[in-house]
Amino acid sequence: MDYKKLEAALEALKIEPERKYDIVWKIAIGMVLVHVAGLYGLYYFVVNAKFVTMFYGYWVFILSGAGITVGAHRYFTHRTFKMNQVLRFIFMLLFTMSGENDLYIWVRDHRQHHKYSDTDADPHNAKRGFFFSHVGWIMVRKHPEVKAKMKTLDLSDIENDPIIKFHKKYYLALYVAINAFFVAIPCLLWNEAFWASFWGVYMFRTVLVYNCTWSVNSFAHLYGNRPYNREIQPLENEFVSLITYGEGWHNFHHMFPYDYRASEFGRRHDLGTRTIEWLKRHGYAYDLRETPQHLVDKWVRKFGDGTPTARKELQTIQYHESNDDECTKDERFASRRQEESATA
Repeated sequence: MDYKKLEAALEALKIEPERKYDIVWKIAIGMVLVHVAGLYGLYYFVVNAKFVTMFYGYWVFILSGAGITVGAHRYFTHRTFKMNQVLRFIFMLLFTMSGENDLYIWVRDHRQHHKYSDTDADPHNAKRGFFFSHVGWIMVRKHPEVKAKMKTLDLSDIENDPIIKFHKKYYLALYVAINAFFVAIPCLLWNEAFWASFWGVYMFRTVLVYNCTWSVNSFAHLYGNRPYNREIQPLENEFVSLITYGEGWHNFHHMFPYDYRASEFGRRHDLGTRTIEWLKRHGYAYDLRETPQHLVDKWVRKFGDGTPTARKELQTIQYHESNDDECTKDERFASRRQEESATA
C-alpha cells in the first residue's frame, strides 16, 4: 500500500472543524421559501402545463444554463475564447435569466474561488462541509479571509468591460424583463395558462438551475477522482457533468482553467464545448485556448491518482472498436480532438 498517497487523499478530503456561522436570516429564510416555491412549481407544472410548454421549459433551462457555463464561466471569467459584441450581449442576457447575481459579482467570486480554492479565502470552501459549499455560503456573512483576499484580485478587465458595467447597473430590470419575456411566450403563442408558465418556466426552472450550478461547488469538490492532480480538492464527477452539461470534470478544470473545453478532449455530456466549437465553425467564436496534450499527460504521470483519464478511456474505446466499420458520434468527436491536440 502506498501510504503517502493514502495520507494525501485523506488530507485532501479533510473537513474543517465545526465553527460558528453568522447567518443572514433574511437571505436564509428567502432561500428556503424559494425552494418551497420551486417544489410547488414542479407539481403545478406537471399537473397543469401542456406538453409543449414542458418541452419549451426544458429548452429555457438549457439556454439559462448556457448563459452560465459558456457565458459567465468559460468566457467572462476565464476568457477561454473570444466572441463578437453581439454574442457577448446575448450570453449576458441568457446569464441574467438564471438570477445568480450580476456578472461582476459572479466573475469576481469565481476567480477568487480558483485562486484560493478550498481555503478560508474561498467563498464556498468545500472543507467547511457539503451544505456550506452547496448553498450555505450564500446564507452567511463572508469569512474575514474572503473579504481580505478579495481586495487582492485583479479585476481590471471586467471593471472596464462595457457589457459587465451595463449589466451591473441594470441587472434587476434586465432580470425582470428577460424572465417575463420567456414566461409570456407560451401564453401568447399557444394559449398556455399564465400560472402554468410562471410556476414551471420561471419558478421551478430557477431553483433547478441554482442547484445544478451549486453542485459544481459541492459534489465536484467532495466526490469523485483526481486523475490530473491528486493534491487538490476538486474532482472529476460524471453526475455533475451530466446535470450541468459538462462542468463536472473539475479536477481537469482547476488544473487548466484557461482551457475552453473545461475537460480533456471535451469529455462526455459537455454541451458547453460543443456549443463553443459550433460558434467557431460558423465564425462567431475564435482564438479558442486549449491545453497542449503533452502538458496534460505530464501532469497525469507526475501528480494523478492513477484513475482513468479521458485519454485512457479513449484508448480503451478505440481498442474495443478497432474492428468495427463505424463508430459513435462521441467516439468520432474524441478521436478528432486527439488528432487536433497531437498536431497542435
